[in-house]
Amino acid sequence: MNASVRLLEETLPATVHLRVAVPEGHPSAAVLGAERAGTGTLVDTGGLILTVNYVVLGANGITVTLFDGRELAAELVAQDYYSGVALVAMTGGAFPALPVRSLPEAAVGDDVFILASVGESARRASSGGISSVAPFDANWEYTLDRAIYSTAMNPGLGGGPRVDTLGRVVGVVSLNLNEIGRFALAVPIEHYRDWRGELLQYGRRASRPSRAWLGIFSAVVRRHVIVAGVLPGAPAAEAGLAQGDVVLAVDDAEVTSRRDFYDRLWSRRAGERVQLQVYRNTATLTLTVVSGDVEDFFA
Repeated sequence: MNASVRLLEETLPATVHLRVAVPEGHPSAAVLGAERAGTGTLVDTGGLILTVNYVVLGANGITVTLFDGRELAAELVAQDYYSGVALVAMTGGAFPALPVRSLPEAAVGDDVFILASVGESARRASSGGISSVAPFDANWEYTLDRAIYSTAMNPGLGGGPRVDTLGRVVGVVSLNLNEIGRFALAVPIEHYRDWRGELLQYGRRASRPSRAWLGIFSAVVRRHVIVAGVLPGAPAAEAGLAQGDVVLAVDDAEVTSRRDFYDRLWSRRAGERVQLQVYRNTATLTLTVVSGDVEDFFA
């Protein structure tokens, strides 16, 4: 028990509360809101903060509340739309920071705990174990080849650290899941650790080729990919794709899962034409979408 208390005393000061303002007209505001809050982790004593991208997407103002109650202004310095992590920077002194885990990577059975902000002046922790390290796909054109699932439920706002028993960050908490034994999902720390230099230099993963983006939300029912929503102004909306459409094929290749759909889509680069065969109102249609770049759309 004393070891657990000591570990919390050592790690909690490196967590921060993020208060984010986003213009009402930003494309993300309709889905995520114009005022957001999240958790961040200091990963550098100079004031570099690691969090999830959806918290800071479109930010034009970021206020950081430190564990000791101080409030400082910060700016968004890097976003990785592919992994879903983001970096925020502030100045003002030397800050407590957590180390990140190197090899071996986090594995099934590892004991971990989650730290999260629940407001400017409060933090909470939740402990558990890594239940799975497996692929993940989401409804917003997003996948992870290696997501970390754990039995620790996120006790507060997203973006906080998943920490091992040595006080090292092994992941960035993104989502709570309603699956037995797989309560919270985290982005593995290697998406920051291995690409830190590139993220700080370019503000993005510049070496990764662009990939086609449509701007849809999708669900899978009985091996059918169904359009659950379309972002206004996105390439899918411009091409006439509509909620309720069933995507049968991408460029004449049949798709029966969301991951298959994404893989087919991402074989194209941003700006290329993508042909979709969709089923709508008892008829099969062929729609050609001029794909976009997600980074440009949300810039």
